[in-house]
Amino acid sequence: MNIQDIHNLFLQCTSVSIDTRKIEKDSIFFAIKGENFDANTFARQALDLGALFVIIDNESYFIDNRTILVENSLQTLQELAKFHRAHLKLPIIALTGSNGKTTTKELINVVLAKKFKTKATVGNLNNHIGVPLTLLSFTKETQIGIVEMGANHKKEIEFLCEIAQPDFGYITNFGKAHLEGFGGVQGVIEGKSEMYQYLANNNKTAFVNLEDSIQIERSRSINSFTFGIEKEEANVKIKTIEANPFVSIAYEGFNIKSNLIGLYNANNINAAVAIGTYFKVDNNDIKAAIEGYVPDNNRSQLLNKGTNQIILDAYNANPSSMAVAIANFIQLDNSDKIMILGDMFELGDESQSEHKIIVDSVLNQNQSGCYLIGRAFYEHKVTSEDVLFFETFDAFAEFLKTKSFNNNTILIKGSRGMALERTLEYI
Repeated sequence: MNIQDIHNLFLQCTSVSIDTRKIEKDSIFFAIKGENFDANTFARQALDLGALFVIIDNESYFIDNRTILVENSLQTLQELAKFHRAHLKLPIIALTGSNGKTTTKELINVVLAKKFKTKATVGNLNNHIGVPLTLLSFTKETQIGIVEMGANHKKEIEFLCEIAQPDFGYITNFGKAHLEGFGGVQGVIEGKSEMYQYLANNNKTAFVNLEDSIQIERSRSINSFTFGIEKEEANVKIKTIEANPFVSIAYEGFNIKSNLIGLYNANNINAAVAIGTYFKVDNNDIKAAIEGYVPDNNRSQLLNKGTNQIILDAYNANPSSMAVAIANFIQLDNSDKIMILGDMFELGDESQSEHKIIVDSVLNQNQSGCYLIGRAFYEHKVTSEDVLFFETFDAFAEFLKTKSFNNNTILIKGSRGMALERTLEYI
């Protein structure tokens, strides 16, 4: 059975599933092997739960004519997604970057949805499995598709672009994320720039932030639509930005007041404004879309608990996002401020030096009330009245039981594995 035959079966189905715990009636189930399981063993269960067809790559689990045996289920999923993308022929915007991908994707989606029927990556399904699933969620009713692409090593963005074949691309930034997989900052730049290479090779268009010198340099050979703050040469000129704590921008006589915290979110908003402008979304609709967007999932949320105001940014962290979060927090007008910062993961050989940089930064800020949690930070423990170190979250939790916080503004940020949102139970 070739990929077109499988696509014909797919069009009879309502959705694609890779997990029998979340299977939908009349879906097509792909049995994908994982490190610790073989989903072929769930083929019969998938049919019993309502799947119309199952794709397997182990003939031992063949059931009947509802079972399609292929050489590799994952590769077939990817090939089907590429075929479906070509079948639909809709414009696709792809975005990647070290920080801000998901927030930017959500902002672009709400802006474009004011004029078009859009479909975007759900959550962070942005890898070699998530991107195909996103593409397969697009239908003939979809007018613009928005695809988030994540990567932790070189050649990954190149591979995802070959599947999604984007017409437009945007790289949020080149930061110190996944240094272990990329082999350092230069590896990050080269890996993310694979999107630019695809756009250049296929005569497509890049959205470029003129505040970022790397974006400017790397996109010189590409058709570009640009934006920047007070940049006369930009296609979209952002007049001013501020954040205290919510980000607001001025643009073509409009003042947009977002529900996003931190100056680091300004570029995410600016990108959505620029892309909305490119697609001729009305300025009033751009303003309404951005002002109506409220973040969730522990991403730059502003919460009130008792008398305290909490900036919860505990979804993820790397040296770049940590540095800008700290800088933004320090510039806030509030006087009684506390920082609760957790370890940053996936930094490889750079972990020790990058955690040391953050420690030195908070020590030099003379910022009273800073708590550093995790083994990587603890390696750089010093004696300080203002900065306290805790090797584990449990040790920090015990400390919190002895403290009371009143009328403070509190920043909580760390890598996902630290799960620092648990701090809310003790404040």
